[in-house]
Amino acid sequence: MEQEQEQVRRTAWERQLLIRDKNRPTVRDYIPRIFTDFYELHGDRNYGDDGAIIGGIGRLNGTPVTILAQVKGRNLRENKASNFAMPHPEGYRKALRLAHQAEKFHRPVICLIDTPGAFCGVEAEERGQGEAIARNLAEFMLLKTPVISVVLGEAGSGGALALGVCDDLAMLENALYSVISPRGCASILWK
Repeated sequence: MEQEQEQVRRTAWERQLLIRDKNRPTVRDYIPRIFTDFYELHGDRNYGDDGAIIGGIGRLNGTPVTILAQVKGRNLRENKASNFAMPHPEGYRKALRLAHQAEKFHRPVICLIDTPGAFCGVEAEERGQGEAIARNLAEFMLLKTPVISVVLGEAGSGGALALGVCDDLAMLENALYSVISPRGCASILWK
């Protein structure tokens, strides 16, 4: 009861700080605790592998599932390896490839979302970032296998939507789902 009252007393800014806390659990904490027999699969079969999205097969209570997860790090080395949880086009293509594979083998898809948004660099645009996100949006809508998405912390913009088209969506407490990050919005409004 006291913990619930403490939650109510947190300001919006305090909740923002919790969402971005470097000690908050990441997919590397959740996957081994929720799934058994996890086997990671790599690459989009076009350009390469993207460390910002982990994809693979595992078991949830004995049922085979496909897991797609955006990766945040806890320190500079981990964040650099996962591009600060901002996927490139090859990450979205990998996710779509694995979602189609799940559909073929009648496995549910579970997406764990935790990203400030898609990577917005020139090289990502040159490799088709907008098209990769749009394709995920369109094709995830047509999947004939169940898709469940869970927002773990931050779910920003199209980078989150690309894994957020689902049959069921859940959010953890002190999570945020937005069309743009608060900092991104502030930079547009106040230059």
